Amino acid sequence: MFKTLTLKDLLIKKAKFITKFMARIAGINIPQNKLVHIGLTYIYGIGNKFSKQICSSLAIPKEKRVNQLTDDEILKIREYIDQNFKVEGDLRRDYSLSIKRLIDLACYRGSRHRKKLPVRGQRTRCNARTRKGKAIAIAGKKLTPLKK
Repeated sequence: MFKTLTLKDLLIKKAKFITKFMARIAGINIPQNKLVHIGLTYIYGIGNKFSKQICSSLAIPKEKRVNQLTDDEILKIREYIDQNFKVEGDLRRDYSLSIKRLIDLACYRGSRHRKKLPVRGQRTRCNARTRKGKAIAIAGKKLTPLKK
């Protein structure tokens, strides 16, 4: 009725359980069921182009999924990213430092960043809601009727 498990069966089950953990690359847990080149795009600073470049340079097939990667392949991916790309915290820090530099220079782009307005010449009269935030109603402002 009940099948007794041998030591070999237990080791196989344990090995299958171990491979279900997420791959952690650059401090990000990559989803298990995604293709490798798609899963790598979850890392800030790596997009579609760079993820395909990583897979081709490390000879990882396109149809391979993250849960099928061996520990050796994950280690190779980590080392390749560390050597060739600036990702996650370092990239965010550089981005914020470059904006802070523009603000300190008091140039036009820096003043637009400081005022939280669009930086690259977009109009602000009727659009720019994503940059300015939600519209605030001004109390007491009413439309005056036209005088004839």
